[in-house]
Amino acid sequence: MSYQLVIAEKPSVARSIAGVIGATEKHDGYLQGNGYLVSWCIGHLVSFADAGRYDECYKKWRYEDLPILPETWQYIIPDEKKQQFDILRSLMERPDVTGLVCATDAGREGELIFRFVYQMAGCEKPFKRLWISSMEDNAIRDGFANLKPGTDYDPLYQSALCRAKADWLVGINATRLFSVLYHKTLTVGRVQTPTLNLLVERDAKITNFKKEKYHIVHIGVGDADAVSSRFSDAAEANAAKAACAGAQAVCVSVTREKKTEQPPKLYDLTTLQREANRLLGFTAKQTLDYAQTLYEKKLLTYPRTDSQYLTDDMLPVAESLVSGLWGLVPFAKGQNTSPQYDRILNSKKVSDHHAILPTAEFVKQGFNGLAESERKLMSLICYKVLCAVAGPHIYEAVTATFTCAGKEFTAKGKTILSPGWKELDHRFRPSLKTDSDEDAEAVRELPELKEGQTFADVAASVTEHFTTPPKPYTEDTLLSAMERAGAEDMPEDAERKGLGTPATRAAILEKLVQMGFAQRKGKQLIPTKDGINLAVVLPEALTSPQLTAEWESCLTEIAKGQADPDEFMAGIEAMMQELVKTYSCISEDKQKLFQTERIAIGTCPRCGEAVYEGRKNYYCGNRACQFVMWKNDRFFEERRKAFTPKIAAALLKDGKAKVKGLYSMKTGKTYDGTVLLADTGGKYVNYRVEHRS
Repeated sequence: MSYQLVIAEKPSVARSIAGVIGATEKHDGYLQGNGYLVSWCIGHLVSFADAGRYDECYKKWRYEDLPILPETWQYIIPDEKKQQFDILRSLMERPDVTGLVCATDAGREGELIFRFVYQMAGCEKPFKRLWISSMEDNAIRDGFANLKPGTDYDPLYQSALCRAKADWLVGINATRLFSVLYHKTLTVGRVQTPTLNLLVERDAKITNFKKEKYHIVHIGVGDADAVSSRFSDAAEANAAKAACAGAQAVCVSVTREKKTEQPPKLYDLTTLQREANRLLGFTAKQTLDYAQTLYEKKLLTYPRTDSQYLTDDMLPVAESLVSGLWGLVPFAKGQNTSPQYDRILNSKKVSDHHAILPTAEFVKQGFNGLAESERKLMSLICYKVLCAVAGPHIYEAVTATFTCAGKEFTAKGKTILSPGWKELDHRFRPSLKTDSDEDAEAVRELPELKEGQTFADVAASVTEHFTTPPKPYTEDTLLSAMERAGAEDMPEDAERKGLGTPATRAAILEKLVQMGFAQRKGKQLIPTKDGINLAVVLPEALTSPQLTAEWESCLTEIAKGQADPDEFMAGIEAMMQELVKTYSCISEDKQKLFQTERIAIGTCPRCGEAVYEGRKNYYCGNRACQFVMWKNDRFFEERRKAFTPKIAAALLKDGKAKVKGLYSMKTGKTYDGTVLLADTGGKYVNYRVEHRS
């Protein structure tokens, strides 16, 4: 009997697929049955090798070795993943395996994961591609009934490979270059650094902002409040108020304009991450993690999509889904609506995957068994689907203009003619229990007003205001800025604009925080001192959103088979060569830019110079002196006590420190004691316990 080897990205996905296609017999690292062997990767089983694998000299970071441009790329299998790789390779080599099915996630990254394993294993057997947008049983069955030739996805693989190589080249070369120049590890990334620059530019605008005071005069015209234009001078505003108080106001014009707000589009990943951040307080990474879990539970379609539409042939799916959701979500119950599907169907605007949808399985199961975070996210997605097919929000905008004491005043209001999708919006928002109302609009209805109408003895007042600086980025607004970055310099018809892709943006934000270049303050993302300095010292080629957006657009063209991968990579390599040549040296002052401010914790007992805390030790500031106390010293580790700065400071000051909770290996109990600094002047400092209590 011959077998098809199906390779999924994760064990959980492999099990779901195996259950549908009848591979139920369990083996070590795979499942078997019905003519199939189903196995899995564990994320990236195969990765690019580090620079040190190409040449021993690259293990040290030196300017002379740059740029590092591999002629032949090398790959590694991490030790912890080697076992699963060996299982996959042995399955590929089985004589009864006649072909493979690539069942990794249907996207650029999933394609790369499979191809790397396939090539590393030296496999040449033919393979087909499973391309699905949902983990539901029916979707899997349909996918296997319509497997595509693997070669159809060669351009997608080339795009993924170019992206990975470009990230490696920029990351390795630029990181090493600027780390060596500034004597501090400074990670630089193709997408990460322009994103950091957005944060830094916004921070500079806030810092440099000079607030200005202004005044507005109000007059009461019946039940309406009419306002003046801004007065920069308080005396002028008060003079206008005095002139108007008790005077007559005349309505000189009333304009009414019928306006329509169309329903929102369905979610792609970025808009989901943005709204989940704004309305639920989730980080972009949390949203992606929850969505991925829901996808694997068969309750949500493929989340890493950049489309907000469905294909034209999905009308029956949409109708069935909407019909099921009306009775399932509390905020929609009792709503009379005639769903309008034409706005969400557009095959031309769907590339790899359609918009994010709940599945038929979710309609059947509902919210049962979901964690609170998953429940909230699913509610948000259901809300968006129902809003997207609801009617438009129609209202009449009314603007009334008045004159009083020679000054002009305006009153604005609106009259709702048809609430449409906003009715659902108003019903849903209270369920969030967050500060989501911060952007809710105030609806004011004006009294009936006519041209020529007069108002005697009007009341007048002055209010004081200040101009406000731009707001710091939140993940919501930063994701939006990343999506739009460089768009004004891109062709109108460019399919992908902006920084990164929906699938990668969350990881970029997390990395900026992890590397210490940005920090979270509530929902806000703020650049750190190091982040600001890094963005300032890097060349525009690395910080420009425009350049990175162009690269992203080019990668999309490669994926469609419309651009040359070799040409793209040649451009990246040339850029790295130019970068190294341009930044050969910097001034001594600039080299100190990233030096951390050192705080002395005591005096060296050997030479009398200051002792500072390092990451792993407490060291003498005099380089000629070799005095150092290591934080992981065996004396403290055996006694299960952290060697804190407080203990180190006491030892340096008095030669001894009182320490509580020292562990005794003999008795297995803890005790309080006095630790003595027993420095003999050798390479290592010794300690001993003088007194126990």
